[in-house]
Amino acid sequence: MSVKFGVAGNSDTFTRTVSKSSVDAPGWLRSIGLDCYEYQCGKGVRVGQATARELGEKAAEAGIGLSLHAPYFISLANPDPEMLKKTTKYVTDSCMAAQWIGADRVVIHSGALMKRSREEALAIAKASLGHVISVCDAMGYGHITLCPETMGKINQLGDLDEVLELCALDERLIPCVDFGHLYARTLGNLNGREACVQMLDKLEDKLGRERASRFHSHFSKIQFTLKGGEDKHLCFDDPGWGPDFEPLLEELYRRDWSPTIICESGGTQSEDALTMKYYYNTLKKEGSL
Repeated sequence: MSVKFGVAGNSDTFTRTVSKSSVDAPGWLRSIGLDCYEYQCGKGVRVGQATARELGEKAAEAGIGLSLHAPYFISLANPDPEMLKKTTKYVTDSCMAAQWIGADRVVIHSGALMKRSREEALAIAKASLGHVISVCDAMGYGHITLCPETMGKINQLGDLDEVLELCALDERLIPCVDFGHLYARTLGNLNGREACVQMLDKLEDKLGRERASRFHSHFSKIQFTLKGGEDKHLCFDDPGWGPDFEPLLEELYRRDWSPTIICESGGTQSEDALTMKYYYNTLKKEGSL
């Protein structure tokens, strides 16, 4: 078992020196030593079928695993029937694009609290997600894993407990644990070895070891504000903010887990993903912590 490392979207290095087309990303990622690629549909599912299938073919040739980030507009915690229709379509359109490119995971957001209590918002989100799952199944997308994501802003639904509660709806659901988001929404408290142990223990307790061991993940340093939480994504070279990746990788190595870690650094995601992979491979090579 081994951790897989990849990037969200295209890094500045790729677009500056290689190509502005995502179709060329898989081959380049393989050439620099990365394992996976998360295609971004945050602003809408706009990719055409021909382009998507070409991307999928290139990824298969390069041995690059694929996931897809669904539109940011998804709001599972909004009880409005029209919003549920829109949310469902955002997810099913994402699954359609994921099927075209050969991605097996779609990352989804849960939405804002909108002045509701966390308990009320979670109950609405669970009902909405149950509906979305049933529609995805009816449309033939049941083989695509939906990954509810932990969120970085304090007024959003999506702390780790809430995401795991959503994942309890169906054993096919896998959490997308964004460690930068959790760091930001706790104002820097979820950082370091003890925090990583606690978070991974919670995953194992709620999901079981096998399911927990293959969780999806985003990682980047994140700047936050004391009032709102997440402010902006940073690069590993930016000083003064976290989280630190070393304790997480050390604990994953100790447990022999095999999650997918997608780097979301602001422009340097390929370099920072390689930094993480190099550190993890050093742990494997040395054989001890």
